[in-house]
Amino acid sequence: MHKRGNGRQKKIESNKLCELKQYIRKDNSVSLRTLATKLSGDGVEVSHVTVGARLRELGYKSGLPNGTPMLTADQKANRVAWATNHLNDQWERTLFSDETAFQLFRNTISVWYKGPRPIRPLPKNRQKVFAWGGFCAKGKTSLHCFTGIMDARFYTEILEGHLPEIRRMLGRRWRFQQDNDPKHTSRVAKEFLKENFPEVMDWPSNSPDLNPIENLWGIVKHHVEKRMPSNISELEQYMVEEWENIPNEFLTNLISSMHDRCQQVIDNNGERINY
Repeated sequence: MHKRGNGRQKKIESNKLCELKQYIRKDNSVSLRTLATKLSGDGVEVSHVTVGARLRELGYKSGLPNGTPMLTADQKANRVAWATNHLNDQWERTLFSDETAFQLFRNTISVWYKGPRPIRPLPKNRQKVFAWGGFCAKGKTSLHCFTGIMDARFYTEILEGHLPEIRRMLGRRWRFQQDNDPKHTSRVAKEFLKENFPEVMDWPSNSPDLNPIENLWGIVKHHVEKRMPSNISELEQYMVEEWENIPNEFLTNLISSMHDRCQQVIDNNGERINY
């Protein structure tokens, strides 16, 4: 017959939850087993599984921090100045642009499993397809896919090929955004942009967190990976299809986030923001 009081305690009282939070604040890499041992020393007998469940209920997650390049003091100051200057911009007529790489056999999506951890065979050298794209509040450009090396001349050829569709979306009065990649700031690119684009906005260096197209790339890459392309042809096909499938509502939400991005940079004294 089971006696009352035997076995592990299922509930962690609120005062002990406060202690758990304190332990995590002191050491955010502490393991669940260590936390369970600390509680045991305070007379609370719960498993590490229970500790993990309660922390998840409180909104805690465990994972590797996102690695990001460090910002210099000058870069932080420039980011604050830029955000202050553009805080109240009308972003609806800005075309955000970027290049990115899509990898065949990408392996970043977590899956549920029971028993041994699944194994997914991956080739040693995974091929890539590169893409250039742009978007604004009114829509997207078509996606330009390529596998070769992009230099300044090739970059301007891509821009020239997309000018008609950009003008159809935005007319003659619009602003172009690009980062400070050497191809973008080369003499060839500067001359082309000056002759063909109504305005090119300034952009702070080392600031992908300010560019909403990075969020767009993340969604497209996730959707492409879920379709598990098996060759370069399928990869490029899925890239184009998933790019086209992004709804305009998502684009307008990204554009609307620019005011908040600028404000966060100002509030954080130029440090990275959580976008």
